[in-house]
Amino acid sequence: MAMTRGTARRRVAAGVAVAAVTLAGCSSPPGGAVAGDGASAGPSASGAPAKAARKDGADGAGAGAVAKKGGRLGGAGSACELPVTFDHAAAWKPKKIEVEPADEENPFAEAVADLTEQGTVRAACEIDAKPAGNIGFLRVWQGDASDRDDPGAVLKAFTADDPEAKKATYTRVEAGGLAAAEVEYTVYSELLEEEKRQRAFAVSTPDGPVVVHLGGMDTAEHTAMLPAYELAKRSLKLG
Repeated sequence: MAMTRGTARRRVAAGVAVAAVTLAGCSSPPGGAVAGDGASAGPSASGAPAKAARKDGADGAGAGAVAKKGGRLGGAGSACELPVTFDHAAAWKPKKIEVEPADEENPFAEAVADLTEQGTVRAACEIDAKPAGNIGFLRVWQGDASDRDDPGAVLKAFTADDPEAKKATYTRVEAGGLAAAEVEYTVYSELLEEEKRQRAFAVSTPDGPVVVHLGGMDTAEHTAMLPAYELAKRSLKLG
């Protein structure tokens, strides 16, 4: 029986999460293809990592606060070359997302490939918060140059393609002076058996739409990482 996109995502994320729990205390697996935001978690989800986030130079915590700059991402020679550039938070580690083509004869590989596509965009880069003491990623998704949908339409397609997305609220904002759209929503975590908050913004570029998404192991982690998200949004420029 063929797996739906939602089923594939849940099975892969759950499988990776279980593997992470099994390996806890031995080593933290390296970041790689897109998986659950707690997939490669080394620290526990007790709330200590969220407290640690305040040590990285962020001007406070939560919406509106801005993290201390650690580097610039998106330009030539950076870890991820993108249609946009922006500052990433200190100690966060960026990595280009590279996935082998889907293979119908290998359901797991096909599911992993599916995880890198959502709506009209594909995952291009992830910035790991673990070195800064948090459990989660800031991920960048990129569409095709032929896609001329406005940012709001791109975000609606992005959330509509997540079967767990609920309570989505869309607003028009600016990202580094560019017209942008932003969405706040929740998803249900089967691992934690609770809802957790998610946030993303989108902009249009000559090379296609770009979505910057912030997840997190849980809502506490998500809130603690918002300063890194705000830094990316406020410093964003066309590449």
